[in-house]
Amino acid sequence: MYHQEGLSEALQKLVQFLLSFFLALLVIAVATCLLRKWAAEARARAKIKEAQKRREVALKKMEAAIERLKQQVPELDPEHIFSLSLRELAHQLRQGFLSPESVLCVYMEKALKVHNEVNCLTDYLEDCEARLQELKKQPKEKRGLLYGVPVSLKDPYDYKGHDSTCGMAYYLQKPAEEDAVIVKVLKSQGAVPFVKTNIPQTMLSIDCSNPIFGETLHPQNPKKTTGGSSGGEGALVASGGSIIGFGTDTGGSIRVPSAFCGTYGIKPTGFRFSYNGINSSIKGKKSVTSMAGPIGRDVDSLALIFQVLLSEYMFQLDPMVPPMPFREEVYSSTQPLRIGYVETDGFSQPSPSMVRAIREVSKKLQDAGHQIIPFSVSRIDYVMADLYVRGLYADGGEGLLEKLFGDIIDPVISSTISFLRLPDFIKWFLSLVLRPVEPRAAANINALRGVGTPKNLWEQHVAVEDYQKEVMSNWRDQNLDVLLYPALCPAFDKGTTSKAGDSISYTTLFNTLNFPVGVVPVGTVTAQDEEELASYRGYYGDSMDKAFKKVISGSVGLPIAVQCVSLPFREELCLRFMKEVETLVHGKPGSK
Repeated sequence: MYHQEGLSEALQKLVQFLLSFFLALLVIAVATCLLRKWAAEARARAKIKEAQKRREVALKKMEAAIERLKQQVPELDPEHIFSLSLRELAHQLRQGFLSPESVLCVYMEKALKVHNEVNCLTDYLEDCEARLQELKKQPKEKRGLLYGVPVSLKDPYDYKGHDSTCGMAYYLQKPAEEDAVIVKVLKSQGAVPFVKTNIPQTMLSIDCSNPIFGETLHPQNPKKTTGGSSGGEGALVASGGSIIGFGTDTGGSIRVPSAFCGTYGIKPTGFRFSYNGINSSIKGKKSVTSMAGPIGRDVDSLALIFQVLLSEYMFQLDPMVPPMPFREEVYSSTQPLRIGYVETDGFSQPSPSMVRAIREVSKKLQDAGHQIIPFSVSRIDYVMADLYVRGLYADGGEGLLEKLFGDIIDPVISSTISFLRLPDFIKWFLSLVLRPVEPRAAANINALRGVGTPKNLWEQHVAVEDYQKEVMSNWRDQNLDVLLYPALCPAFDKGTTSKAGDSISYTTLFNTLNFPVGVVPVGTVTAQDEEELASYRGYYGDSMDKAFKKVISGSVGLPIAVQCVSLPFREELCLRFMKEVETLVHGKPGSK
């Protein structure tokens, strides 16, 4: 009996010791995690503060450069320079009618003025002055198509010696070792990159704000957002601070700023342009394709960029790019088109101005002799959650969260990050509870769980391919050349895009399909559009529908646009269609 009591007492002590030991381990683990997070946050804040100082210094250097250039070209004529299209400007520079110094000076001064109003610049590429000296050495007959043309670059484009931040502390103090392939090709054709432009944190938002460089405002209405993620480019080009800019597009990041700000932009087929040297917050994704593309003031500008970039030099630098030069004969064709017509995707009810834009443009096209054929794209709810969101966050957001550890989370992406941080079981449970009242939000939350296993990932890739085949089969059955599709507009109130996020179904569809698609501005919001918005209900009557109605209100006078779509690797046909719309709406003569 005594032995048993002694043994029992020993066991109790052992259990108490083990409990105390594991409790101590737990406390140490929690304390270690908290210390790690605190240290990471401290490092992030220090890096952000340093980056902000670097930008301040860079912009002061930009001011000094402007003054130096003014002394070199005292008789500047900014009005004449700003009146020229990209083709006209490039021609006058090549012929020597304008000096590269005068053009760079005028655009630098304008860009700085625009930045002071809307906060669109993240960096000044100070070697642009040295570029001018290099250009002067070139004989006239060897000048490239963009000789002396200043160009702006979205933040993630690598430029030697400069950060490509994606709006994240993780990428600060990691300057690029060499230029992106697109930048190299632009320079080979005489272009002068001179600034980088702002983006939302992670570049996974259609707003434009990050903890490093702050928020970019809409140039026409500071209460509105420029769109994202190429929001800095959209604001700068729309305000005249750049004649041509370069963005990227993962879910509408070129097209949304173009539609919101009233510029022209095109998202090519994946790999039509090189993506080498362009940074990303999520790398390795396959079922959602990111593309690089231009933002400009007219369709001809975009066509010229295709002519410049689709060169033997790009094909040599990046052998993964199909060696397909620009087909001028397709762009210049005048044959009537068979145009598919879509007024709504059936998932997000378009705004009154979106509907009016589509109807007015289709009427003009029909009157001009083109055939308009009603077309529908099915299962957008499936595309949004199962193909796009699940494909974008296939790893459940793990890689993104690792990069954001310790970072300050900007409000424009905070809701998505909060959901990604939840355990999968909680995501599943929330989606189950929300499904009856918030079916779209429920599907998206569930999709944030990712795919789970490699087998599921392969099946997801197959599902994307099957959907692409389905749409292309319907396209061929209708014998379409191109598709006229609504563009998301008008501009949202700043800081609200996550509340009405499902409206990006109008852009994300074509990243999933990997179709080229361009945006053409076709007018502005009218008082009648605003009146009709009062009766807007949406298709679901959920919080997304209610938010969409609210965030686009108060938009009279802001730009509206349409999307022009073609099949993969038919960018020349897409541009030709865009040119047709531009000519019919704005009366611009073909200058091809």
